[in-house]
Amino acid sequence: MRASGIRYLLGKGFENIWKNRMMAFASFCVLLISLLLVGLSVLVSINISSMIGGMEDKNEVIIYLQDDATDMEISELYGELCRMENIAEANFYSKEDAFEDMKASMSDAELLFDSLGEDNPLVDSYRVRVADISRIDETLARIGALQKIESISAPMDFVNVLMELRQIISIICAVIIFALIIISIVIIANTTKASVFSRRAEIQIMKYVGATNSFIRIPFFVEGMITGFLAGCGALAITWYGYDSLIDLLTGGTNVISIFGVSSVIQFKDVFVPVTVAYLASGTFFGALGTVFSTRKHLNV
Repeated sequence: MRASGIRYLLGKGFENIWKNRMMAFASFCVLLISLLLVGLSVLVSINISSMIGGMEDKNEVIIYLQDDATDMEISELYGELCRMENIAEANFYSKEDAFEDMKASMSDAELLFDSLGEDNPLVDSYRVRVADISRIDETLARIGALQKIESISAPMDFVNVLMELRQIISIICAVIIFALIIISIVIIANTTKASVFSRRAEIQIMKYVGATNSFIRIPFFVEGMITGFLAGCGALAITWYGYDSLIDLLTGGTNVISIFGVSSVIQFKDVFVPVTVAYLASGTFFGALGTVFSTRKHLNV
């Protein structure tokens, strides 16, 4: 096809949008809503996973050391803990610091502490944060095999609840996103069919006068691409504004919400590029694809 023919067909696609602006606007709205439904569902899903991850980061395993452990042995134990793959952080907590913290938290029990005098009933310990709580049993077993460890305290109830919660939410989000994708595809297909059906007479006339299938399809293809691209831009703008507004609202609240991991939500700037590509590519692809399939049966005259 010559360059002039390509320019004509591309121009015809733009012209069709204006001539059939009501149907084009309907297709735009359907594509926009469909992209928003799927896109926001994905963002909610990854943020829930991130929030659960933020709650997981609050896990803390306390390793109590034997009272006769020397400074050298304590130092060697720290090195062995840091070399363990699943340990994200290890901090030494001396018995002196623990005793002072206990006094500060139990200020009404001065007589009890006075009776102890210089005696410190506590022991040195390490406070360890596990990177992957799903492997906590394996990690605890490796820690327990180390020397000079008296006992280990781990929040297993908290860990089990988080693991079950993460699994349940992952399944629910996957089902919802899959269902929304199917629903969106069906709605987009039906809307595109209605748009093309309203111009079936135009297609048939062009076919009767000898126009090739490609010559008829390309303007519809261009029209679908432009409509889908604009819908992707609209979905991106709405998501960007709404997402940032919601994050500002949540993070600007009281410190209580940080308990639920809200502080670990993903900022939109961190996902801007993949979200932009996904919206624009999906909108353009489904807009163009819908018109191609919708014009097929009207070409068989």
